Amino acid sequence: MAYFDVPEIEYTRYSNRQLAAVPLAVLAVALLVLSGSFLVYGTPVPLGMDFAGGTELTVQTTTPADDIPAAFDEEPESVTGTGSENQYIVQFSSADSQALSDQAQEGLESDGDSEIVQAVSSTSASFGQQSQQTAMLGVAIAFVGMSAIVFLLFRTFVPSIAVVISAFSDLVIPLAFMRLAGIPLSLGTVAGLLMLIGYSVDSDILLNNHILRRSGDFYESTHRAMRTGVTMTITSMAAMLVMAVSAYIFGIGLLASIGIILFVGLAADLMNTYMLNLSLLRWYKFEGIRS
Repeated sequence: MAYFDVPEIEYTRYSNRQLAAVPLAVLAVALLVLSGSFLVYGTPVPLGMDFAGGTELTVQTTTPADDIPAAFDEEPESVTGTGSENQYIVQFSSADSQALSDQAQEGLESDGDSEIVQAVSSTSASFGQQSQQTAMLGVAIAFVGMSAIVFLLFRTFVPSIAVVISAFSDLVIPLAFMRLAGIPLSLGTVAGLLMLIGYSVDSDILLNNHILRRSGDFYESTHRAMRTGVTMTITSMAAMLVMAVSAYIFGIGLLASIGIILFVGLAADLMNTYMLNLSLLRWYKFEGIRS
């Protein structure tokens, strides 16, 4: 397996408090963003049609994208291209799909002989709320299950809680980014967040295993874990960035959102694993254990 040339960081130059301060400060800012969003908007992150309800029309029209909203009585939430010529996805908060389809047929210019409305999907507000509760329950169960497995693996409090705190931060930071970037929470982006739990646990357990269960000096074990962990994470970040850019170019909004969320989450994971988690492990190894 190939490795990046990961330099040996002089961790001895920094105290545990200094190492933990940066990731904890970023986590605090992320929690502040989510709390402020909840107080102002009623939800920590913007909700997509899957959870808030609404209607999505796929239209084929020669009407310019900037003029499409004028064809409807209701202002669309968004108008995005699909990558195909003269084809757009128009989203509304209203679930009245029939009225919106009629308005599209009457107000938009036809693209040759094809139908203006190519596809319609609608979600009621009540069904969207049920989907939201189910998705959040799934994330909670995944997080609790991950925490239980970690505690069973290590059976000591500090190394286990270090993994849990890092995984929690790896979820919260991308959620705050979603609010700032205006990326809606949907079934697709929830899947991305679930993937982040797996990525986070993988890198944290790798670090814990090298330090606690393998022979060698603490800093030697840390560097050995970083050679593998940083290689995996940076490779995954590069793949997610390529996916996000490619999906954006071809007008696949959901894949672009998932890619950028995973990119941000993996960057947060690098910080949390090799600063926050490491500081807790070093404290546990040198100060927390008493003979």
